[in-house]
Amino acid sequence: MKKYCFGIDVGGTTVKCGLLSVEGELLEKWEIPTRMEENGSHILPDVAETILRKIDEKHLDKAEVAGVGIGIPGPVNEAGEVPIAVNLHWGYVNIVKDLGELTGLPVKAGNDANVAALGELWQGGGAGYQNMIMVTLGTGVGGGIILGGKILAGAHGAAGEIGHAHISDTITETCNCGNHGCLEQVTSATGIANLAREILDSSDEPSLMRGHKFVSAKTVFDAVKEGDALAIRVAEKFGDTLGKALAVFSVVVDPQIIVIGGGVSKAGPILLDYVIEPFRNNTFPPCRSTEFALAKLGNDAGIYGAAKMVL
Repeated sequence: MKKYCFGIDVGGTTVKCGLLSVEGELLEKWEIPTRMEENGSHILPDVAETILRKIDEKHLDKAEVAGVGIGIPGPVNEAGEVPIAVNLHWGYVNIVKDLGELTGLPVKAGNDANVAALGELWQGGGAGYQNMIMVTLGTGVGGGIILGGKILAGAHGAAGEIGHAHISDTITETCNCGNHGCLEQVTSATGIANLAREILDSSDEPSLMRGHKFVSAKTVFDAVKEGDALAIRVAEKFGDTLGKALAVFSVVVDPQIIVIGGGVSKAGPILLDYVIEPFRNNTFPPCRSTEFALAKLGNDAGIYGAAKMVL
């Protein structure tokens, strides 16, 4: 009888690790450094070592372990192969084969944003649903698509990269992906801060945002909660852009629920107030009943989702 599984979330600084029950209880979590020297060649051996050490420490039998799920910041195909993961200094890596050989356990691998989405569907904001779009609003904009309870990876492992959907022909700055006019450039934490500075520079109106040396997304939504007129204009622009983009995505995958996470989502339910109306006004009528929720698992979403992949 399988009782346990491991969830691994590889980041650029640390690798988040979790030991979970097959029912979804996070029994223990810990971190190890992400060693990226020598083209990231130490990462998978380090992950294997910490897993095997935990098995010994807990006096587990490998027969009790369903396997290891791992999320990484890069495209992963259905076979668990990574063509390239620039943030880890990896070229081609077959994670399933390599980590499986190092641990002697079954392995499943996925893109970190997709894996986090699966975690939210299993134990977070999307619990109880089978079809979901996850949006992560942080320094950038990530996403994941879950259909029928399974990650949609796509032919190139790029499904759910909603932050790089083209939404504007007027943005001249270059996105991190090399294109122009991406959703990320408007609705990420950085994009919201840029919107705020543009609106502040174009107006002499008083604003609570003017009292801050550095305007951030948090600055904006804190001011929105106080009824600040200029901050509300920023939130409306942000919400209109994101809501309309999600309306387009909804007619492609027809989700039951859209879950919004990432640092920007810490603004709370008021964030959804600015997104839902433009979504409902612009989506295909059958999709207007799509639910919205905030993510619940925070930084643990990747651990949960990685573990879920092997169950």
